[in-house]
Amino acid sequence: MTVVAPILIGLAYVALSSLIPDAHRRRFNAIFVAGAGAAYLSAGAMGPWEFAFAAVATYCAFRGLESWTWIGIAWLLHTGWDIVHHIKGAPIIPFAHDSSLGCAICDPVIAIWCFAGGPSVFALAKGRQQQLS
Repeated sequence: MTVVAPILIGLAYVALSSLIPDAHRRRFNAIFVAGAGAAYLSAGAMGPWEFAFAAVATYCAFRGLESWTWIGIAWLLHTGWDIVHHIKGAPIIPFAHDSSLGCAICDPVIAIWCFAGGPSVFALAKGRQQQLS
């Protein structure tokens, strides 16, 4: 369940994001990943490096306002930061020991979707269904 649940959460995020109209989906995701980049700030387990990471993630999110690739990069950077926190024993959710590990599994699922251009999975499924008909 340590692997399956985070993958399902990532897929649920992609599905819910797919409900956002195309015109707004990328900007929403850029803002969302900026928030994810600041998720560890309150714990401060990595000292000033937490601020450095948040700055880098914010830069990537800003670039993501115009590019899905940058949003994907931000999610992969967050994956790395999740791994660092998991190894250090400073999880993103203090009372859930494996929460950073779960986040490190979930984030690449979202990143892959971003690298694909953040398409609506419902539109893709509908197009696929029409091709089969």
